Amino acid sequence: MPSSPMFNNNKFKLGTFSANCSGGMAVTKVDERWDNTWENNIKLVQMCDEAGIEFMLPIARWIGYGGETDFHGGVLETVTWAAGLLANSKRIQVFATVHTAFNHPIVTAKQLATIDQLGGGRVGLNVVAGWNKPEYDAFGVDLPQGHPERYERAQEWYDYIQKIWHEDQPFDWDGKYFQGTGVYGRPRPVQDHVPVLNAAASKEGRAFAMRNADFLFTPVFDFEQAAATAAEIRETAAAAKRDVGVFTFSAVVCRPTQAEAEEYLDYYANQHADWEAVDYLMKLQGMHAQSFTPEALASFRDRFAAGHGGFPLVGTPDHIADQIEKLSNAGLAGTTLSFVDYAKEFPYFRDEVIPRLEAKGLREPVANNRA
Repeated sequence: MPSSPMFNNNKFKLGTFSANCSGGMAVTKVDERWDNTWENNIKLVQMCDEAGIEFMLPIARWIGYGGETDFHGGVLETVTWAAGLLANSKRIQVFATVHTAFNHPIVTAKQLATIDQLGGGRVGLNVVAGWNKPEYDAFGVDLPQGHPERYERAQEWYDYIQKIWHEDQPFDWDGKYFQGTGVYGRPRPVQDHVPVLNAAASKEGRAFAMRNADFLFTPVFDFEQAAATAAEIRETAAAAKRDVGVFTFSAVVCRPTQAEAEEYLDYYANQHADWEAVDYLMKLQGMHAQSFTPEALASFRDRFAAGHGGFPLVGTPDHIADQIEKLSNAGLAGTTLSFVDYAKEFPYFRDEVIPRLEAKGLREPVANNRA
């Protein structure tokens, strides 16, 4: 049975986020913003694979956020994307982000089992209970008004998939949201346990993650809030007799000098931000997602332009390594990384920041995790 990189010996895990989306995470109009072509994604997954990055995580998006760039208007579908990336890599975990409201459990179970076979046991599942009303409108589905119903449906969806993967005989399913007769699923995933990630900030979302997820994905605003969030999640997980790692997401601008990094941040996320798309994204997040508090939304407009509200890792390799160490000391198990242009900027991060993280004991040399 292959071992998942999500459970390797690295104290602080690293992944990429949103490389399947037009613009990545930066809501900017600059010409060099991420072009999510298939060629660029293959280049990125192979670089990340060789560098020992644990995972790549996509955003499932069906309707963009408008503005001059129509931010996230062009998105590679995540299950197909994961299959292609797994076929072009050797060790990295590739997550499929799946909306429980738009994807039937039988289909999702078969898709993920198939691509886990293709990748030799490296697919991951990122469960999304749903929040973006324009997408529900596009599908002709009503958005449940409260989080309880969204996560009640998500729990049944997830339980149904787990039964398909683990039940030896055909079975009937008679739930509140799904019904089926003579259901079974073969082949099974290669992995005994497909790693599960869930982004959650609401009470119901956190409870779902405590029951089902290996990693909870949540925004971080500062180190104090990060430590409080991580401590609360550790306590809650321990009470449920589970181990749930806490991940956040980060926007990276790494340059040889602090001044260069800050100047580039101002260039793409201030002078050339797509503010119309930023404001619409923030409006939807505030109305339906509740991933960010109203106070955070009011004060973090610049962070949304820089990287969808992600924690800023901006500066020299030394500074960024120090910031990551502080995130680790706050109790986080890892972060995703996003860049204005992933393929062009990641090599500098790989060559300059990762060795510093190894020197701090946060990560082991790549060879150690390939033994």
